[in-house]
Amino acid sequence: MHFAQYYLDCLSQASYLIGDTTTGRAVLVDPRRDIDDYLHDAEAAGLRIELVIETHIHADFLSGHLELARATDATIAFGEAAETGFPIRRLRDGERISLGADDGQGVTLTVLVTPGHTLESICLVLHEHADDDVPFGVLTGDTLFVGDVGRPDLLSAAGHTPQDMAARLHRSLHTKLLTLPDATRVFPAHGAGSACGRSLSSETSSTIGDQRRFNYALQPMPVDDFIRLVTAGQPATPGYFAHDAALNRDGHPLLEPGPPPALTLDEALAARDRQGAVLLDCRPLAAYTRAHLTGSLHTSLDTRFAEYAGSVVPPGTPIVLLTDPGTEQEARLRLARIGYDHVLGHLPDPAAVLDRMPALSTSSRRIRHEELALEDARLAGVSEAEGARPGDAVRTDVTPADSVPTGSVAADSVPADIQLIDVRNPAEYEAGALPGARNLPLAGLPQRIAELDPSRPVVLYCRSGNRSVIAAALLEAHGFAEVCDVIGGYEAVSAGTGAQ
Repeated sequence: MHFAQYYLDCLSQASYLIGDTTTGRAVLVDPRRDIDDYLHDAEAAGLRIELVIETHIHADFLSGHLELARATDATIAFGEAAETGFPIRRLRDGERISLGADDGQGVTLTVLVTPGHTLESICLVLHEHADDDVPFGVLTGDTLFVGDVGRPDLLSAAGHTPQDMAARLHRSLHTKLLTLPDATRVFPAHGAGSACGRSLSSETSSTIGDQRRFNYALQPMPVDDFIRLVTAGQPATPGYFAHDAALNRDGHPLLEPGPPPALTLDEALAARDRQGAVLLDCRPLAAYTRAHLTGSLHTSLDTRFAEYAGSVVPPGTPIVLLTDPGTEQEARLRLARIGYDHVLGHLPDPAAVLDRMPALSTSSRRIRHEELALEDARLAGVSEAEGARPGDAVRTDVTPADSVPTGSVAADSVPADIQLIDVRNPAEYEAGALPGARNLPLAGLPQRIAELDPSRPVVLYCRSGNRSVIAAALLEAHGFAEVCDVIGGYEAVSAGTGAQ
């Protein structure tokens, strides 16, 4: 048997190439859109990909089933409940897919229909030899993760309540997956960081036995308790999820290779002004906060770039990339992985452009946690002689981040005029937050901007200071004049003040 897991860290996404080396027949499960690695490895192993199986209609990335079907003439397969805009093979519960020379011989996959995360979800039990007592493993899609289970509330399950889907998920887990031997390896479709669950492990495989013992959602409990548990505290869903689910269901244009064209500054600004393009700064956080084009959005290539871009840029929006030299192709590809194909071009070396045109640039306003309180008015740029008192507004524009003095001021007296916004996910917020902070997760912030008052100062924070910069850029692009974020985020505040 040939078995390979392809794990994409930036999307926490796993795909699998499985083949029988005696026959050369292979299947690919949950592929991403850029398929060259699969094709290269299959050729090197003497395999031909005959079947592309999707464990469900994905919402968090644009799948590569159409690209693979074109490249290999493979058949596309989904669970029997899937409704798609292109021809598929419908896989039934208990169906066996043999890759051996004869049916029932060699490497074999057995289909388990496991609704819950979505209606059409399936898992695939893998046997290296058809008559092995213990399966080699089970590909669990988004039904079971290492340390978690699939969330039951995504839009791809429209028309069914999260509670109904959670009940289905419970049945799938307990009547299908947990009946497998404890030694069966578990190979999920996602790992830590994915918004498809709330407590996914960084481990990319496990066993049924370990999950039975250690997975919080698989512990003995009444069904109603399970339903309450898995429907609470799920991460906010990025805005692109519904878009990707529709494209994966209905069909999408095939990936076009190649770097985006280079644009001049005038061309980039014209695209913004005449075509409504977003200027997306993809440089590292430090470079962006030091100087960036006024009104540009930000998400760095050294973070969860595509997911964050899909959280703040509406699907279908034209995009101009502002990238460090040599990174424009990576940025375009990573956007394409979530179906953001409308990239008009890139502005080469934006740092050099900003040096030549300083009037077009601005710096991010950042504060340290000591400035959140005004027990020491010096940190707010107002002296006691001028009448400073607790409750006065923080002046976020007077103290550069690299020159903020340190101190030991408690972060428990946020001025009344400040809008203190926690952009972390709900579970993070519930585990501990700054007093007076409101939770508006980054993924849902574009739809909730109207809840904020652009005439009042906004202070943003996240866990470590990355998502808050992305959120600050979004608010500034929407005309908020006084926006800053907390350097180091909640981690810095709690370490410096003991905040809970």
